[in-house]
Amino acid sequence: MSYQRFVAVGDSCAEGLDDPHPHGGYYRGWADLVAARLAATEPDFRYANLAVRGRRLDQIAAEQIPKVAALEPDLVTLFGGGNDVLTRGWTARTVAARVDAAVRALTSLAPAVVVFTLSDLSGQLPMGRRMRPRLIALNDAIREAAVSYGALLVDLWQDPAAGDLRYFGPDRLHLGEHGHRRVAAHLLERLGAPYEESWLRPLPGTPAPPSLRANVDWLRREVLPVAVTRFRNRLIGRSPGDGFLPKRPELLPVLAEEAATESALVLR
Repeated sequence: MSYQRFVAVGDSCAEGLDDPHPHGGYYRGWADLVAARLAATEPDFRYANLAVRGRRLDQIAAEQIPKVAALEPDLVTLFGGGNDVLTRGWTARTVAARVDAAVRALTSLAPAVVVFTLSDLSGQLPMGRRMRPRLIALNDAIREAAVSYGALLVDLWQDPAAGDLRYFGPDRLHLGEHGHRRVAAHLLERLGAPYEESWLRPLPGTPAPPSLRANVDWLRREVLPVAVTRFRNRLIGRSPGDGFLPKRPELLPVLAEEAATESALVLR
């Protein structure tokens, strides 16, 4: 099946953090890579990305999904839930209800909807043992909603790349360049579209585990500032992502230079 109107909704992963665009100015990410590949075979292809970093599923439903209806897409992707897992007051029932509502709404707006489970990042997160049951519950809800409403599922839970920090950015949570390519390949494969097989091959060599000093530096540089910011935001009633806008709020053609950049990546 070919697609002409693709809309991505979600959080920072759908926005493209931590995959800086080669030309600078904004983040690229798996959704941009997929759009460039789909546009290569569909002259009338249009792409919008409504995702905003830091957004929970209830915020995605309130802020992004109403805009999807006006865009009338034939393909929508939803990548979210990670911020719900990290939220105080989390309960499996609440997150399951949010997942169900979001997937139900999107499948009523587009003929093809793709949802993603999250990878097992518990080994890379502070208090990872506490987070793992939450990730499992979130993924169970995503799988159930996909079956209930006929959404396509890209199941990343068992992807072995989750154990290789080379797929992630400096915070060990957001995908890096290699991670976004891998997700793009998984999605294109699920859609039955051509993709670069090298994006799914393991990276060469065996990654060395981070040293104690590297772990301490990571905690000081990446974890503590985020914890402090989240605490301050709670005090003033501010949510992560407030003040940020979608990078591509309208359905626009994929420009020739965007497709050329994606093609250059394949040749690396």
